[in-house]
Amino acid sequence: MVAFGKKLKERQIQEWQGYYINYKLMKKKVKQYANQIEAGAVERRYVLKDFSRMLDYQIEKIVLFMLEQQGLFASRISQLNEQQDSLQEEPDISKISGLREAYRAVGQDLLKLLFFVEMNAIGLRKILKKFDKRFGYKFTDYYVKTRANHPYSLLQQVFKHVGLGAVVGAISRNLADLEDRQGSYLSIYDQPALPLQDPVVDSLKAAVDRLTHSTNFLNFLGQHALIMHEELPSPVEEHVDDERYHFISLLLNLVNTFLYMVNTYIIVPTADDYSTSLGAAPTVCGVVIGAMAVAQVFSSVYFSAWSNKSYFRPLVFSSIVLFVGNVMYALAYDLNSIPVLLIGRLFCGFGSARAVNRRYISDCVPLKIRMQASAGFVSASALGMACGPALAGLLQTKFMIYKITFNQDTLPGWVMAIAWLIYLVWLWFSFKEPANMDEVNHVPQEASVVQHDKLEKGLAQPLLLTANEQDDDGDQDASEEASEESRLPANSLGSAYRLLTPSVKVQLLIYFMLKYAMEILLSESSVVTTYYFGWTTSSVSIFLACLGLTVLPVNIIVGSYISNMYEDRQILLASEIIVFLGILFSFQFIVPYSVPQYVCSGLIMFVAAEVLEGVNLSLLSRVMSSRLSRGTYNGGLLSTEAGTLARVVADATITLAGYLGQSKLLNVTLVPSLVICIASIAATCCTYNSLY
Repeated sequence: MVAFGKKLKERQIQEWQGYYINYKLMKKKVKQYANQIEAGAVERRYVLKDFSRMLDYQIEKIVLFMLEQQGLFASRISQLNEQQDSLQEEPDISKISGLREAYRAVGQDLLKLLFFVEMNAIGLRKILKKFDKRFGYKFTDYYVKTRANHPYSLLQQVFKHVGLGAVVGAISRNLADLEDRQGSYLSIYDQPALPLQDPVVDSLKAAVDRLTHSTNFLNFLGQHALIMHEELPSPVEEHVDDERYHFISLLLNLVNTFLYMVNTYIIVPTADDYSTSLGAAPTVCGVVIGAMAVAQVFSSVYFSAWSNKSYFRPLVFSSIVLFVGNVMYALAYDLNSIPVLLIGRLFCGFGSARAVNRRYISDCVPLKIRMQASAGFVSASALGMACGPALAGLLQTKFMIYKITFNQDTLPGWVMAIAWLIYLVWLWFSFKEPANMDEVNHVPQEASVVQHDKLEKGLAQPLLLTANEQDDDGDQDASEEASEESRLPANSLGSAYRLLTPSVKVQLLIYFMLKYAMEILLSESSVVTTYYFGWTTSSVSIFLACLGLTVLPVNIIVGSYISNMYEDRQILLASEIIVFLGILFSFQFIVPYSVPQYVCSGLIMFVAAEVLEGVNLSLLSRVMSSRLSRGTYNGGLLSTEAGTLARVVADATITLAGYLGQSKLLNVTLVPSLVICIASIAATCCTYNSLY
């Protein structure tokens, strides 16, 4: 195992050696501080001040060199622009070709500078992590709070690197202008959907994306899937991905995601009526809806483990179990049996293959389209969430066939059973199991040590990551030994939990809170609206479908505009506060309770929770350990478990609150949402400065 300090020295650009972070010196200082504090020879306050001064100097050295190089690039591009202007009067093909190569040469040099910045960013992150490990996660919070938000912050220069982006833009524009457009007046700014196909520009864009958090809609939406990328793949790995990728198989995974979400929400408008028809209280709908989530807590784990060996077999099993579960759900009406109803919903939960769907995208989809596939995963979920209640609203009929009742309560079960049967047939004949499943799923674990040895592994991570993984520096002090085992994916829930830092735990708490609040709103909507407003099933279905249809428009606005203007952590905190206000306004303060109050407060809370989910998972993917990017107990599984547990607790709360009477149901169920929301806001404030 090669130490980071040695890797840094080996990969330095020789002519720029003096401008790199002096990682070796700073590491020695950390060890020296620790020894001095143990001996009582120095105060902690002095250590913070002295180490801060050292970091300031190192960052200033890097930033000033960046600015100097940017000036040189600007000068070179300006000279090339003058040559390009002269060519417009007297076009010369050979000179145009030479000018293109000159612009590409600037691009190649810019790539070197971007790599320089990435290397130093990793060094800063690692030294801060090392310091925090010795002194209790206190220094990074202090340093970021006092430096990053200052108007003259050098850290912000590294975070934003606006100048580098401007140089990339200038190179892209001029290369595009040199293309033969046959007299067209259009530029790259007029046709943003048709980017310049130039290898240098593509490389520059990829390098800039690794340095900064991309804020376009597609990436923003794709991050909802929490499909984490541990490192940049090598050309060999990309070739393997291309061999394993099969479009119809990916489509089948997305259809599975869509159908499962439809299956989850199609019963929400009628669950209270179904419970009443079987002799139970309307609030038992909480248990009926939540039974699926209870089973999903367990199914997520075994499906994630199963996907280590196969994708086809778990999807087949999922389809069969969901078919059986929906048939049992539908037959419970004629059997007049609440237990059969609940068992049917449990079966549906046991068929949740979302872990397989996410894992297939992570492991089998080529990197070049993985973000699109991730966005498709989220879009399929959102569309299913909207279509479920809408479909329930269309099933308002009643008839019998051979003593089997078909009505608004049972038809959701029959419709979904037929849908899963059709899906099973399509899956059986069309799905293609990825080649070399055993090799593929063992390679990431066995080769992870070698892959971690690549410096690029750290490039995809943020500059300031607050001790979110085991120290893989490789410089083995007496108190810091890094084994190869510590680099492998987590092999149990316990080991995964130990990788969760305070920042990660707070983000999981926020995810729990927003899923809890949304489940309370959705699951009790039928009971609440029937009691207060006398809404029919169709009215409830329309309301829930409208809520679901806001998901994609809201994410377009946030991903394309808001996230370009504000930091994720700012959007996170603002969204939490709006969720808090939405919950607060949902309480029944005034009698009678009005439709406008319920609809407006519910819409505010739901939309804010959707915005919150996007930025929450975006931040979670950046602060979570890279060891949780692969394996059975990955970051996606942990977030799924947190969200599923929230749904279970929320549905149980509805049923328990029902014992107090429907008149108190609304306020009683909103109290826990309010308390958890306040706790998440407080926790966010405590870890705010580590959310980079």
